[in-house]
Amino acid sequence: CVFADTVGYPKVLPHFPFLSSLSPSYHQTLDTKDLKVSKVTANGQAAKFTLGAKHSFMGTPLEITLPFDLSRGQHVIVEVTYETAPSASALQWLTPEQTAGKKHPYLFSQCQATHCRSMVPCQDTPAMKHTYYAQVSVPKELVAVMSALRDGEEPDPQDSSRIIYRFRQPVPMPCYLIAIVVGALESREIGPRSRVWSEKEFVDKAAYEFSETETMLKTAEGLAGPYVWGQYDILVLPPSFPYGGMENPCLTFATPTLLAGDRSLSSVIAHEISHSWTGNLVTNKTWEHFWLNEGHTVYLERMIGRSMESEQFRQFKAMGGWKDLQESVNTFGANNPLTNLVPNLNEVDLDEAFSSVPYEKGFSLLYHLEELMGGPEVFMGFVKSYIQLFSYSSITTEEWKHYLFTYFKNKVGILNKVDWNAWMYTPGMPPVKPQWVYLTIPLENHSPDACIALCKRWTKEGDLGNFSEVDVKTLSTHQLIEFLSLLLQEPLPLSHVKRMQEVYQLNAFNNAEIRFRWLRLCVKSKWEDAVPMALKMATEQGRMKFTRPLFKEVYNFDKYHEEAVRVFIVHRAAMHPVTANLVAKDLKVDTDKST
Repeated sequence: CVFADTVGYPKVLPHFPFLSSLSPSYHQTLDTKDLKVSKVTANGQAAKFTLGAKHSFMGTPLEITLPFDLSRGQHVIVEVTYETAPSASALQWLTPEQTAGKKHPYLFSQCQATHCRSMVPCQDTPAMKHTYYAQVSVPKELVAVMSALRDGEEPDPQDSSRIIYRFRQPVPMPCYLIAIVVGALESREIGPRSRVWSEKEFVDKAAYEFSETETMLKTAEGLAGPYVWGQYDILVLPPSFPYGGMENPCLTFATPTLLAGDRSLSSVIAHEISHSWTGNLVTNKTWEHFWLNEGHTVYLERMIGRSMESEQFRQFKAMGGWKDLQESVNTFGANNPLTNLVPNLNEVDLDEAFSSVPYEKGFSLLYHLEELMGGPEVFMGFVKSYIQLFSYSSITTEEWKHYLFTYFKNKVGILNKVDWNAWMYTPGMPPVKPQWVYLTIPLENHSPDACIALCKRWTKEGDLGNFSEVDVKTLSTHQLIEFLSLLLQEPLPLSHVKRMQEVYQLNAFNNAEIRFRWLRLCVKSKWEDAVPMALKMATEQGRMKFTRPLFKEVYNFDKYHEEAVRVFIVHRAAMHPVTANLVAKDLKVDTDKST
């Protein structure tokens, strides 16, 4: 295939074993989206192909008819020659000016949930798993990496100015985990099986930030079993990457907003490491069952935090997650079926359905079951056994539930009392709120008490002269984030926010999680001075967790409604296509007129 772009594009030759699902009538159907298919062959012979009707967001089926009959066990190589579109939703092409180095273009992919079809003709469903290998030809001054083991490099025999990188992924995985990055990359070793990759301007900072990776990997192995993917590298992407992280096998993608300088945001890496078992090894069969990926991953992530920090740290993070869930439910509406743990996604654009619901509602269910079944050690035993049983497969909620009842066969009576319909198929918040039972353990950095007390002072106390910088001197980063999250639930008068800036100097904080919450709080309180700062943060990075709420806060500030739209339109072309599409809908912008 050829990845189409205007400057220095890579040539990629991927190979996927599609044969396992060839139909008895010798037809093959692959998902595509905006691909220009020029030729299909089967074992070197020309094969007939047609492109079906185009769906608004799912793309176009590619129907292939083999030129010969098949016999059982016959090996067939189907080769599709094609080009991607410059607007492929899986790919973002950055100009040199959009990179840290300012000298070379940059390419990265993001295929989850159903964007791989815009990059590779494939069976773009998590129900199908495959191995793959690839050869990528790029200009010699650039480096290519993929979600696979690096398998050597050599000069391109067809062009002396280019180099070919080879990759192989021997562990079966779904298409949404295929990933590619091409740019002026450097790497540093951060462990016996890990390197960190980024542009040279950030690579040393990233190596420091993620120096605990091997400890996290070993901790996860102790909880969930052996790590089967060989290499675990981390790649820090340019700011427009739309997510906190992406669990691509062998190569976790990470947002540069994690580079806080104090390792305080490492839970994102713990989350992506956890996906090596829950998500990548055991996968949801369809996206309706996405909570199987994310709920278990949040559970395992927090168990890693429990092992490396404390039980109170785990509960502290879970309390924050509950607030994130409440915000998602408020955003969608408590009766919106997309807040079901197992939603109906028929004719739903999966990008628009994305929220914290499968993550935090899923975790809440698992935490509730942990309480019922006998505690963290007992329930983690189930999770480990579940991973071992269903590794290398894709499953549904019913299969998970059946195994839960099988594993805890002596506690079926308790499980039968769980309101499964309310948990799985009812919108809104979970039917049971977890009981945080370890809050009295004296561990200051992970106690919510100081956050709650300070929040109450700001919402109840009348004399603003009683506040000083000492209030936050002893708070950890996690506690300061929690304090601001609490305030967002009941915004302050403008006078209070201005006083808070005077005594705490929060504008000076560069930690993205703190700055994001602080700027939201300022805009909610109608502080006009914060609007340019909020829009700057919304556009200088593209993590949707930050960008979408910041734009919405400014948009909802009546005086700056049009300014939010204007700034978005100016910056739209530099945004990731998924981010741009969703922000446009948030701001009710006509996408045709804004491009």
